[in-house]
Amino acid sequence: MKTVYFVTGTDTEVGKTFCTAALLQAAAQAGRRSIGFKPVASEADAAGRNADVLCLQAASAVRLPYAQHNCYTFIEATAPHLAAADEARPIETQVLSAGLATVKEAGDFILVEGAGGWHTPVDEHVSFSDWVEREKLPVILVVGIKLGCINHALLTAAAIRQAGLPLAGWVANCLSGQSHRLTDYLHTLQQRISAPLIGVMPYLPHAKAAEAAAYMDIGLLSGDVD
Repeated sequence: MKTVYFVTGTDTEVGKTFCTAALLQAAAQAGRRSIGFKPVASEADAAGRNADVLCLQAASAVRLPYAQHNCYTFIEATAPHLAAADEARPIETQVLSAGLATVKEAGDFILVEGAGGWHTPVDEHVSFSDWVEREKLPVILVVGIKLGCINHALLTAAAIRQAGLPLAGWVANCLSGQSHRLTDYLHTLQQRISAPLIGVMPYLPHAKAAEAAAYMDIGLLSGDVD
């Protein structure tokens, strides 16, 4: 069984990459051939590589060449459709699909990390969510625990349902050492999100993915696809 999930977040900078890396390591520790795939990334280093892609590559049980973990890396740290226009390198969804097909051949637990939130555009007409819908991928939602996250989480969960896709699970990621009313927020979200809470990630600013994996339970995930 090849398992593929798309990882989105309630916003940018909510810890999608860190949580994705932890899930990849949790799968690897369970004996799965995990691979992280971030098809579109913004903010390149001097070598033209992106730190988030490198993080997913390092956390994968099957480490492929950088270009197989990523299709497009843009220079500026901005919305992908803007960076693509600036560099005259349009994002083509068929390229994303071909990249996904390649990693599916190499592994059996694939996590596809998006850019920003659910409706992040890839060009003037298409958003990331359109591509995910076309690929029929179940979704994992990373909720950055902070003031306002309840509304963002519920709106994103509703949008995923409206797209006809399963929300396979969600992660609560603490963005500070004292997350705002964590217990109350978790209770509220669990009452309103009809998907399993697969991990509560404490604030771990210096932890490695292998350590963070202890806070994830991939056995709770639903929505496997071939």
